[in-house]
Amino acid sequence: MNRRSFLKKAGLAGAGAAAASTLAAPAIAQGNQTWRMVTTWPRNFPGLGVGAQRLAERITEATDGQLTIQVFAGGEMVPPLQALDAVIDGSAEMSHGAAYYWQNKSVGLSFFTGVPFGMTSRELTAWVRYLGGQEIWDDIYDQFGLKGFLSGDTGTQAGGWFPDEIQNLEQLQGMRFRTPGLGGQVWQRMGLSVTNMAAGEIFQALQSGSLDAAEFVGPYNDLALGFHQVRKHYYTSSFIEPGLATELVVDKAKYEELPANLQRIISDVCQAEYDQVASDFYANDPRALRTLIDQHDVIAHPQFPDDVLQAGAEASKDILSELLDHEDALTKRTAESFVEALRLLRTRTEGTDMGFLRAREQFFDI
Repeated sequence: MNRRSFLKKAGLAGAGAAAASTLAAPAIAQGNQTWRMVTTWPRNFPGLGVGAQRLAERITEATDGQLTIQVFAGGEMVPPLQALDAVIDGSAEMSHGAAYYWQNKSVGLSFFTGVPFGMTSRELTAWVRYLGGQEIWDDIYDQFGLKGFLSGDTGTQAGGWFPDEIQNLEQLQGMRFRTPGLGGQVWQRMGLSVTNMAAGEIFQALQSGSLDAAEFVGPYNDLALGFHQVRKHYYTSSFIEPGLATELVVDKAKYEELPANLQRIISDVCQAEYDQVASDFYANDPRALRTLIDQHDVIAHPQFPDDVLQAGAEASKDILSELLDHEDALTKRTAESFVEALRLLRTRTEGTDMGFLRAREQFFDI
């Protein structure tokens, strides 16, 4: 997909939606309510933006219009990285994004998106749903009058786009790199200059040279954003985002005012969308990667050099160790719970799943 065509369509769609919508307070008539969802994604953005829109439509339909969700894409009501603040200040009732975007409010939130060398998607959901993660997440967001739900899953993300093939860690020193969350801290400790920015800003920064390299999600999104037009070396496996989750955040007071059946619909729809988005990415990432390679001459590298991975692992362990001794008791508790769950869950992943995957790779050529 041509980047300019994609952004033109997204812009037209966003302008039309904004023109058709108002920023007035939610209407309440005959027991029906309209809530506003602000997102961090461009409108019609593959996987993530589409997932947010579909989540809103599912809630609206499942409640038979008792709770209608009106979606504002990133920049239509507020800038993408101010979506959470819009819920906190009451401008919106919901936001859709990624929890690690808000680590300036609590570092503990990063654990509910993706941790370098941390949990896979399946491990993360096991922790959140069964091993105490949701309760800790609730405590973090309760400080801001919010409640969070897992709402999507990209799976293991790509490592990023670089101007040249990476030979060693030394080559990366001083490189200006877009990446968020704890993973950004890892790359920074490895000698890179790290910044975060919203999806729609990355291409221009790469094109202008204000960024040397960038990672966003993976082939499905990256193709739409047009990164292949300005960078050709693509690392397809990330060590900082092994199982990234998106979130739906709601105003807790307004959520608790809803009837129990509407609360349950929001919760169940988020869980359904978590799985739906995961399937979307798993189906479309490999097809998009094939397009990048076959039609756009992208050079795909399956993994970073060993010294980069080793340095990344050491930096990741250092950061986790610091968070396990963090001065904020809730952040410390989050890290402790995460690490305890990871130690348990990796025995299943590495002791069962990896054995099968190695066997399939080695013996089952079809």
